Amino acid sequence: MKKIVILSLHLGYGGIEKSVVSLANALSKIENYQVEIVTVYRIYQEPAFSISNKVKVTYLLDPKYNPNKKEWLDALHNLEPINFFKQSVKSLKILYKRHNEVAKYLKNTPNIDVVISTRTFLNEWSAKYASSKTLKIGWEHNHHHNNMKYANAVVNSAKDLDYLVLVSKDLKQFYQKKMELYKCRCFYIPNALEEIPKKMSPLTSKRLITVGRLAKEKGYLDLLKIYKDLKSEGFDWGLDIIGDGKEKETLENYIKNNNLLDVTLHGFKNSKEIEKLMSKASIYVMTSYTESFGIVLLEAMSNGLPCLAFDSAEGAREIITSGEDGYLIKHRNFKAMEKKIKDLADDLEKRKELGKSGRSKAKKYTMDSLTSFWENLIEKKG
Repeated sequence: MKKIVILSLHLGYGGIEKSVVSLANALSKIENYQVEIVTVYRIYQEPAFSISNKVKVTYLLDPKYNPNKKEWLDALHNLEPINFFKQSVKSLKILYKRHNEVAKYLKNTPNIDVVISTRTFLNEWSAKYASSKTLKIGWEHNHHHNNMKYANAVVNSAKDLDYLVLVSKDLKQFYQKKMELYKCRCFYIPNALEEIPKKMSPLTSKRLITVGRLAKEKGYLDLLKIYKDLKSEGFDWGLDIIGDGKEKETLENYIKNNNLLDVTLHGFKNSKEIEKLMSKASIYVMTSYTESFGIVLLEAMSNGLPCLAFDSAEGAREIITSGEDGYLIKHRNFKAMEKKIKDLADDLEKRKELGKSGRSKAKKYTMDSLTSFWENLIEKKG
């Protein structure tokens, strides 16, 4: 029996966390693999995504040690010196406990054959505290976006690992050059879909849809501006935005102030609920400034939706073949995006053509198709 441990920051809502759960579920199906997710924080009582009963889940910290960044910032901004001091002390205590508990687990847990770490600090601690006999794999999901400070942090954290897995070809090429002086080897394994929906959207509903964290880098305010311009020209489609995050209030205010009655902010939805909403949509629109991989595009394609995205999102450039399964809009050109939305809205046959091609592409990215890449990597040493 081979014991595989995946180190995660938490098991709440997020792309990394969803990927962790998907990989753990897939690896647990392989004979002789014993899979455990070891997560630092317990943000929610139950994991955000469904975990197989074959996968063991271990939380290292009591919820009282969950991050207090929001409380710390509130105390700072509200000029509360006593509370700020208390929150600073608490933050240091949390960081101390985090380091100690991860180190203790890695040093004292017997027979860990493989450890897969998902953050830079977890890479460092895996290399430092796990047994020399343990295969150590870093799994990098974030794009550096030309931030060399971050990129160098990734390199330094992974230099003593055996492998670094990157979720895009672009990242693999970038880090491979950076890692030449170290023993760590880079591999490209894209993120995967757990399953393909049985049915495609008929693409007849007048609905645009987008899914993701409500953060500035996702460009949802830009999407609302584009949508507002379309409405001013008589565009009669609705817009569904699925997700939650810090920008929610900003988006709500923009929708209210501009009387965008056909926009619905759905909040967070599970995979089945997202699939249901996608089955009622006809065009997927991504306005992200950056994306490492863009798994949501593949989810949309698996539902047969044609996809539109700005080419500033690196992950979109890897997934969308412009003119075949969607379109990439250059230079964040709002008018060009508006034209493509209107063109597709007026052309059901083109939507079906693009959607069919996208669904075929999505089938190549299922977890069943990609698990073998992980299995091959895991079996390279041992």
